[in-house]
Amino acid sequence: MPLRKQPAPRNDGTSAIDELFGETPGWSGAMGAAEVAVGVAQAIYDLRERHGLTQKALAARIGTTQSVIARLEDADYEGHSLRMIARIAAAVGERVTIAFSGETERTVA
Repeated sequence: MPLRKQPAPRNDGTSAIDELFGETPGWSGAMGAAEVAVGVAQAIYDLRERHGLTQKALAARIGTTQSVIARLEDADYEGHSLRMIARIAAAVGERVTIAFSGETERTVA
């Protein structure tokens, strides 16, 4: 009986999804955009938590509503603007840093 190649162990669902849809046109771009949206949402959440702020408190500092902060922290939201991200960073005394793969980091005020 011939030996079968064993599938690689899976740590999460992404490898299984890639196996099913990885050859679909546009899949790579869609996954890249989703990763960016999730990363930005997580970074905003982490920043707010690190400064001990509620969504409402952060919203008050930047002159918006709690629902806007909740939307920015939602991994499904893809409408983040650099202007809003910079406002959030400034409200807690931090700066925004953007890095492109393969390049050195650039700091944005």
